[in-house]
Amino acid sequence: MARDELARFLRDRREGLRPDDVGLPAGPRRRTPGLRREEVADLACMSVDYYVRLEQARGPRPSPRILKSLAGALRLAPAERTHLFRLAGVAPESPAGPPREVRPYVADLLRRVPETAVVVTAATYDVIAWNPLAEALLGNLRAQPNLARRRFLFRDEVLTTGHEEFGEFAVARLRAAADRYPHDTALVALLAELRSGSAEFNEIWATNPVHAPGHRTKTMTHPDLGRLRINCDILITPDDDQQVVFMTADPGTPTARALRHLAAQVA
Repeated sequence: MARDELARFLRDRREGLRPDDVGLPAGPRRRTPGLRREEVADLACMSVDYYVRLEQARGPRPSPRILKSLAGALRLAPAERTHLFRLAGVAPESPAGPPREVRPYVADLLRRVPETAVVVTAATYDVIAWNPLAEALLGNLRAQPNLARRRFLFRDEVLTTGHEEFGEFAVARLRAAADRYPHDTALVALLAELRSGSAEFNEIWATNPVHAPGHRTKTMTHPDLGRLRINCDILITPDDDQQVVFMTADPGTPTARALRHLAAQVA
């Protein structure tokens, strides 16, 4: 257990929080930055004395339950939570499930690129946010937002090239998600549905594919615009285990003009 480093980490994160970050009133003028020690202790459901001893590098090794409570009280991101457990010399617990909410700055990014189709996918391949152009390009996102289910069960993919490659990407990501979130009931149900409904999914799963996200070019057929050559680029948000997928076209091409026309229709 790295007591000094743990104490410093707790102090830094406490001092970096404001009362309104955790739903507390600001109250009278504060002489020190951040939250008070007693406020963190109260949020973590622990004694003030115990928390003070942790910040002073005098406390015993905290239990996983205490560390989990502290992570919640200090609003730690997943990477910070893992770091907290490691400083305490305790193996991090597996998170209950992948984040399925989009951070405000990511949602704002979708609005800033009106001529680019953008979707945000969770680790389960659920599309959890998209802009109007993505809805017009891919279609049916509200009714069926899970891209893996669409790919293997409903076969409504509009891709004419890159279809098989996406199948391998989807399985690779779902296998990784199953390792990280073994207790997520929605993911367990999705995998069971895919296994029972798609022989192709089972065949790819058995090969244990491993793929890193990157630039891909795909050809798709849109019901109104015809064949489109789409560039797909992925921005990873590691704290939330999410991917932001940007779908664009080479400048000056018929596909670029088609996307501009479609964007104008949904603006």
